[in-house]
Amino acid sequence: MFQLSSSYVPTGDQPQAIEKLSAGISAGLKNQVLVGVTGSGKTFTMANLIQKLQMPALIISHNKTLAGQLYQEMRDFFPTNGVSYFVSYYDYYQPEAYIPSSDTYIEKEADINDLIDKLRLQATTNIMTRPDAITVASVSCIYNIGSPVEYGKFILELTVGQIINWNDVASRLVQLLYERSEFDFKRGSFRIRGQNMDIYPAYEDYGIRVMSENGKVVGFSKFDPLTGKQLDSSPKEQQKMVIYPAKHYMTDPEVFAKVEKQIRHDLEIEVNDLKTLGRIVEAQRLLQKVNYDLEMIKEVGFVNGIENYSRYFDGRNIGDPPFSLLDYYREAYGDNFLVFIDESHMTVSQIGGMYNGDHSRKKTLIDFGFRLRAAFDNRPLKFEEFYKLPPHVIYVSATPNEWEMDMAKQETKSKKFTLHDGQVEQLIRPTGIIDPHIEIRPAVSEIQDLIGELEKRVPNGEKVLVTTLTKKTAEDLTEYLKEKQIRAAYLHSDVHTLERSDVLDNLRKNQYDVLIGVNLLREGLDLPEVSLVVILDADREGFLRSRTSLIQTMGRAARNIKGEVILYADKQTKSIEAAVSEIERRREYQMEYNRTHNITPQTILKPIRERIAEKEEITDTMMMLDRGTAEAESLLDLDTTSLTPFDRKRVVKKLEREMKKEADDMNFEKAIMIRDKVRELQSS
Repeated sequence: MFQLSSSYVPTGDQPQAIEKLSAGISAGLKNQVLVGVTGSGKTFTMANLIQKLQMPALIISHNKTLAGQLYQEMRDFFPTNGVSYFVSYYDYYQPEAYIPSSDTYIEKEADINDLIDKLRLQATTNIMTRPDAITVASVSCIYNIGSPVEYGKFILELTVGQIINWNDVASRLVQLLYERSEFDFKRGSFRIRGQNMDIYPAYEDYGIRVMSENGKVVGFSKFDPLTGKQLDSSPKEQQKMVIYPAKHYMTDPEVFAKVEKQIRHDLEIEVNDLKTLGRIVEAQRLLQKVNYDLEMIKEVGFVNGIENYSRYFDGRNIGDPPFSLLDYYREAYGDNFLVFIDESHMTVSQIGGMYNGDHSRKKTLIDFGFRLRAAFDNRPLKFEEFYKLPPHVIYVSATPNEWEMDMAKQETKSKKFTLHDGQVEQLIRPTGIIDPHIEIRPAVSEIQDLIGELEKRVPNGEKVLVTTLTKKTAEDLTEYLKEKQIRAAYLHSDVHTLERSDVLDNLRKNQYDVLIGVNLLREGLDLPEVSLVVILDADREGFLRSRTSLIQTMGRAARNIKGEVILYADKQTKSIEAAVSEIERRREYQMEYNRTHNITPQTILKPIRERIAEKEEITDTMMMLDRGTAEAESLLDLDTTSLTPFDRKRVVKKLEREMKKEADDMNFEKAIMIRDKVRELQSS
């Protein structure tokens, strides 16, 4: 049962939005749009809908920063329910590719973030085992993750009183892609200690001890993997324990023989096709590649790039859509779940664009003999495939696109639904804050003018957001402001996934006063301390300065009663005119509402939430290295005696990458320092 925990109750426009949207779901509407201004509590409305309808939910966001923020909010709203976080789990990802012009093959290279991998596995486990799952996901949720039916078959089930043989249990865990490790006990591993076995599930923060006496299971206990401290007070009360796989891609040894025949049959056909075209090198390349992969799968059950054979293992036909996170929802809940598409003006188009880029890259690999044609079917969903899966979609945005508006209006009209026309507006903020005042200033000497504005606000503890057009400009402006003794930081897509939320929290914790960014400062950032939003080069008509982008960026100042927006522009573009006009319309509506209800606006008060996942010191340091900041130099002073062999390998790999980067940038002295540290780590 979903139980919303909050000291707040729906106010302003929220009650009517909740009532109208829930009525639409009950009436069987597939498409509805929630038009909610920044700070109007759209997330709270979503949470109330989940509780009112008692339906599991998938919330899709177009970037990881916003997904992280939504996850934190939903985790706080539903502390007793299965709230999960599902985003791409790579710290670094170089997809497999081939460049024919230079005959360059680029092998897939990836650093998987273990914490995010854990959260992804936790999401699928929650969906398959709980009736109360809420998953906050990025667009990566439309990518292939393997069949939910097969995933559900791969479990280890243990019960109290069961006769146990540790060798049989170990074999089953290996089939579930767990590793036996007596010394490096980490997620996705197990070890045997006397009559007990310790298992560290890939999707949990604790270890599980399976206790036995005289060859029978007598109980289970949870413990801290680092300290060994027992976490449950009554360990023998639980009668049953189920362990799920350590990875999403699973191969059943019993069906591998059949699958292998299919793969070899297709291999023979495709090799002959290449030979017929006179492409002997490509034919030989494909033959060697597939034979190697099959041998690896047969021996260890896994190979790098196994997802390219997923069509065979999933039982799909050529061209069938892959299994994604939405299929897990369909398998577990049928038609009884909600999908919220947050910031739909961005997310819908992003979902639609994923397939084409992936297909183009795969085509080159297949044409030149690096992959079977089955690799085409390891892909993200096409938009029409995605659209078929959710039974109910609510598009959430302050600036929805015409597509979702038209779909919702057409459906309400065809079903003769009269409570709303497909669009539900939420323009009133619970705190009574109106949209910010907008001022347009000439772009001449905009930086000096900006510094003047900062000097007015910083002494009062107010924070400022500045948006630029490029990452380089954001970084350069950050350094310039630091030289002027102004505490500044930047935020853009190169900043590590989990660390983006930390950057935002540090602004709120008063570690700096100005945050400078490009596109990540547009949607959804919940920063009540920000009293000024500055948009540089506002008259450069384009995606980043479109009507939608300008309205979204201006909205970052709508959580503070002193909120203002300054546009630096030498001319008023059509986008500026349209954006300012819409903000003024909303301001008039909000001011009239406040007058009618005798409301005095108040700045939003919002606590700083816990981090998405706690990280050890070594993880923090390596994340700094991924960012390429000066802070990464702390790795050079790292005490190598404190590292496990596993951590030492990870640090060496990351340092080598940073060393190459510094050498390419001609920072040879720093590259030499990193090289020496690598040698020290390798010799110790």
